[in-house]
Amino acid sequence: MDNKTLRVLEFNKIKEILKDYIITASAKKLVDELKPYDTVYEVRKKLQESDEALDLLIKKGNPPFEGLHDSGEGIERAKKNGILSPGQLLKIGGMLRCARRFKDYIKRKEEETPHVLLEDLADILTPLRKLEEIIEISIVSEEEISDKASPALGSIRRNLRDKISSVRDKINSIVRANSKYLQDAIYTMRGDRYVLPVRAEYKGAVQGLIHDQSSTGATLYIEPISLVNLNNEIKELKLKEKAEIEKILSELSNKIYENIDLVESNYKILTELDFIFGKAKYASSINGMCPIVNEDNSFDIIQGRHPLIDPKVVVPSDIYLGKEFTTLMITGPNTGGKTVTLKTVGLLHLMALSGLLIPTKDNSSVGFFRNIFADIGDEQSIEQSLSTFSSHMTNIVKILEKADSNSLVLFDELGSGTDPVEGAALAISIIDTLRSIGARVIATTHYSELKGYALKTDGIENASVEFDVETLKPTYRLLIGVPGKSNAFEISKRLGLREEIIDRAKNNISSDNLEFENLIRDLQEKSILANRDAREAKRIKIEAEEIKAKYEEKIKRLEEVREKAYIEAKREAKNIILRAKEEADEILKAMRELEKLGIAQGGRARLEEERKKLKDSLEKKEASLIKERENLGEEITKVTLGMDAYLPSLNQNVIIVSMPDSKGEVQVEAGIMKINVKLKDLRKLNTNNNNKKEKKKRELKLNLARVDSRIDLRGLDAEEACYRTDKYLDEAYMANLGEVTIVHGKGTGALRKAINDMLKKHPHVKQYRLGEYGEGGDGVTIVTLK
Repeated sequence: MDNKTLRVLEFNKIKEILKDYIITASAKKLVDELKPYDTVYEVRKKLQESDEALDLLIKKGNPPFEGLHDSGEGIERAKKNGILSPGQLLKIGGMLRCARRFKDYIKRKEEETPHVLLEDLADILTPLRKLEEIIEISIVSEEEISDKASPALGSIRRNLRDKISSVRDKINSIVRANSKYLQDAIYTMRGDRYVLPVRAEYKGAVQGLIHDQSSTGATLYIEPISLVNLNNEIKELKLKEKAEIEKILSELSNKIYENIDLVESNYKILTELDFIFGKAKYASSINGMCPIVNEDNSFDIIQGRHPLIDPKVVVPSDIYLGKEFTTLMITGPNTGGKTVTLKTVGLLHLMALSGLLIPTKDNSSVGFFRNIFADIGDEQSIEQSLSTFSSHMTNIVKILEKADSNSLVLFDELGSGTDPVEGAALAISIIDTLRSIGARVIATTHYSELKGYALKTDGIENASVEFDVETLKPTYRLLIGVPGKSNAFEISKRLGLREEIIDRAKNNISSDNLEFENLIRDLQEKSILANRDAREAKRIKIEAEEIKAKYEEKIKRLEEVREKAYIEAKREAKNIILRAKEEADEILKAMRELEKLGIAQGGRARLEEERKKLKDSLEKKEASLIKERENLGEEITKVTLGMDAYLPSLNQNVIIVSMPDSKGEVQVEAGIMKINVKLKDLRKLNTNNNNKKEKKKRELKLNLARVDSRIDLRGLDAEEACYRTDKYLDEAYMANLGEVTIVHGKGTGALRKAINDMLKKHPHVKQYRLGEYGEGGDGVTIVTLK
């Protein structure tokens, strides 16, 4: 990828922001190296990783990366069988703890959505629980070893504390006895030895060893002779402590060396996971979505937003290219948003091709371009004596040398900075050259010649940025299919220029040009409506296909449940028969034993007793089943099409849609399924309720069965999100859902605030709260319905 493009489109700024969401320096190095990947497989894989991480953040909250630090230096030292410092050991221990806890974090229940790529990474992680525990027990901080690190160290430190306590008691008594000779009635330390600050003139009064003197010479620091042996013992214990600590550090370092391959592997995987979850956290802050990656170099960005512009003021744009046309010509007034549109297209592609989720709506797509070239901005150089035109042309020459059929080329004000006629001719020639090699091109221009060129040339489409003549301000909306209309006369009129001057100006323009302007106005109105309807139809079609797939899956699951129920019933019947057979065998066995004892008459009586007991048991069970069937309702004798009935085997109300056939079976509609059942298995519904359900209401109930327990609002503005949430809560309430989840993402918190303000006043809401750990944290709101 061209380095100048990365700079011009401000991709480096995105990387600097991304670093704020990453913990370790090693993962931040991965950000520094981040650039578009070379193959479409890598792009899709990295996007999927980011999307899976974002889903985990929403459902489970932040990953357990507490205590994760850069362990690279310690690992490199351990690989050379060196002795690690307590700080290095502590970081490795924290890293191992994170590896173990992440494996627990990624575990899922069978019914939960799999996160294939992240689960594969987590499988490589190998917990080293014993090594982790030893480090945790042994190392207190970067400067301190625990007393529990070894029995010997604990014993040495106990003795040391006792000796120090004895020395302090003794030196305190010496201070009291010799206070008149001391500079201050205190003791101090010199070289780990306890000394007294004795006045120089009384140095003979205190027997001991002189260790130091003050800068003025007025004070001598003397170690009392009675403390020499105790201080020596303390010094000896401290040397033993130091030796024991070195031994402990050596043993711990050796244990890491013995497991160095696993330790290093865990560290590399956690670095990668830190990088992936950093991308996910950044995606959450910009309400990023995972785009589709097209290999045919077409793209369709739906409601794309420039990630570096304040989300409160940025205007989303729909930008597409590559299907009906391969070149887009954008015209419009200055400060209308043409350059921002170019940068948005380029930057969103750079982000997506680098595995970053982009701020668009669902079902957006990007093209897999091997090169993106951008000639944006005025880079004239005084030192090199280059004018604006020369600077642009130098850049364009380089682009023409490198561009190919897998390139996206972005031109800002193509052909500007020179004579308009020559500039327009050059611009047309440059675009034709790039189109001939199959490159995709988006260019902005002020030249009317290029508007006409786009109108009459296949494969090129006009576009414009909208301008509100009433307010004399741009709306920053991109209108594809509509060339930019000159608003000079309208703007001049609004600003107070006299009518006769404007009329005289119009007379100086040919009638063809005026007709062209009127044609543009008509095209603009028609194109906006047509594009809106076409894209809305496409969106509805995609939603319908998703709903269809969802309910086909539900039907499949229902069939599996039904089949499982039949199998369970057969198994239970078989078990009943088996138990009855076993009981009969026991009775026969008992009878034979009684006959052998010579009391056949008693045996027969016993047999009759057991048979009666079995008969009573079977009759009792049969009566229970009959009573249960009676309680389910009255059998249906007269069938009418469309009548409601109850099917006990499915515990569901159904609608009879066919008359009984020769086998006594009818077809019923159960939800979205139609199945054949025996008429005798159906029961009449309770007719006490006089409010009969109309067909329209049944359809409503079937529709409510599709209500999901969660709604995703990420990527929407506050107004649209509140509207969708209000509609969703009505549907959820009518579908008798007790609790629902509203996914709004974290971001700036504006969307969450708008949703919570709406929930305070909503008639269906009993209470609401932010999600907890494992539910999505601050990125979701859990709502309990009345």
